[in-house]
Amino acid sequence: MTDPIDVEVQKHGEDSIQRELFGTRLGFILAAVGSAVGLGNMWRFPYRVAEGGGAAFVTLYIILTLCLGIPLMLCEFSVGRRTRLSPIGAMRREGGGAWPLVGFLGVLTGLLILSYYSVIAGWVVRYGIEGILHGFAADPGAYFEQVTTGVAPIVYHIAFMVLTITIVSVGVEKGIEKASLILMPVLFTIVIGLAVWAATLVGSGEGYSFYLAPSFEELLNPTTLAEAGGQAFFSLSLGMGAMLTFASYLSRHENLNREATTIAFSDFGVAFTAGLVVFPVIAALGLQSQVSASTVGALFIALPGAFVEMGTMGRVVGIAFFFALTVGAVTSAVSLLEVVTASMIDEFKITRRPAAIGAGTLILLVGLLPATSLDALGVIDSITEWFLAVGALCMTIFVGWRMKDPVAEMVDGASGFFAAVVPTMMLFVKFVMPPIIAFVVFWSGRNAFNTLVTTLTGGG
Repeated sequence: MTDPIDVEVQKHGEDSIQRELFGTRLGFILAAVGSAVGLGNMWRFPYRVAEGGGAAFVTLYIILTLCLGIPLMLCEFSVGRRTRLSPIGAMRREGGGAWPLVGFLGVLTGLLILSYYSVIAGWVVRYGIEGILHGFAADPGAYFEQVTTGVAPIVYHIAFMVLTITIVSVGVEKGIEKASLILMPVLFTIVIGLAVWAATLVGSGEGYSFYLAPSFEELLNPTTLAEAGGQAFFSLSLGMGAMLTFASYLSRHENLNREATTIAFSDFGVAFTAGLVVFPVIAALGLQSQVSASTVGALFIALPGAFVEMGTMGRVVGIAFFFALTVGAVTSAVSLLEVVTASMIDEFKITRRPAAIGAGTLILLVGLLPATSLDALGVIDSITEWFLAVGALCMTIFVGWRMKDPVAEMVDGASGFFAAVVPTMMLFVKFVMPPIIAFVVFWSGRNAFNTLVTTLTGGG
């Protein structure tokens, strides 16, 4: 059921500002799922799984998504819907003091992530076009080097950012929501179809075993725990203000608890299903070593090589796979740009179109660095993963200890089970989540520092 959401007017002293709202509940859910579902599910996830011991990482990722992801998303929803503002303004209004700096960190994180995310999305688009026009290269390693060097990655990065700016500049309902309503069902259909196809491959059983049978030794590995937490924040778009911003476009009668649960399960479903595509294919063709070699191994080297070995069917499957990746990249990029755009609208009181163009142009310029250097891309990726964890920790502390009566906001529009669990969940937010997320902050910060040092000293 997609009941229309009533337009609301937000009061700022003597000023009355009509804030854009999503036109339907389904539109909001698909937009939020689109923010969560993207390259994080199909680019980072397979590498993190391979590096983290396979099913052990998946198990921890599931636990952290349910125990940390849903409550944290609900925290962001409650702040965004109550204030009707983007991250900086929301933290200023609800917290005062230095809390707007947390909102600024979220905006900065979204800006930095999109600066390199757009570069990777450009690679994806080029692979898809190449698959359609010529098929996939016989030497995927050499082709990847060609894709990531020279002028081409800059051109594709610019083209992808122009597309993202265009969608965001149209508006919430006519741009973001409409794009999500069209693109997300397409992505779901393709990913499920690919998973069904992968199950038919001879030799895929080893991939399923690695992916689905956890090692208890790896479950106790602190690195695996920290990276699973970081992946959960990245994949669910938490800690950067994206969900807070989307919730600021919601009406009062929406059930925030239900929506957070729906979005988290949808995001996990796509990530998990993507693994059911990647690992059976990798195992069937004996390409396991290429997955764990680097963050790009599975997506841009191993899988294209697999598609070549499969002949005509591989080309068809490869085109579908990279098209699905492109769809996910667009929906996630739109949400990242919306965080920065909405903040510019609220802070500088300008209209949407110049805000989207200004924010997008700034991100485009920052992205020229990762577009010309894989080392720079890796450093920014590590630093922003740490930023996400810091943002998540700050949001948990803010809602748990600073925000006035967050329970009232969370239960507004909820009923039954969803309303009943909120008081208990808030105890979890106050006392259990901060130390767990603090551990992720420490570990991801250490990883970011090591990555930076290795790159600067020429070891990366």
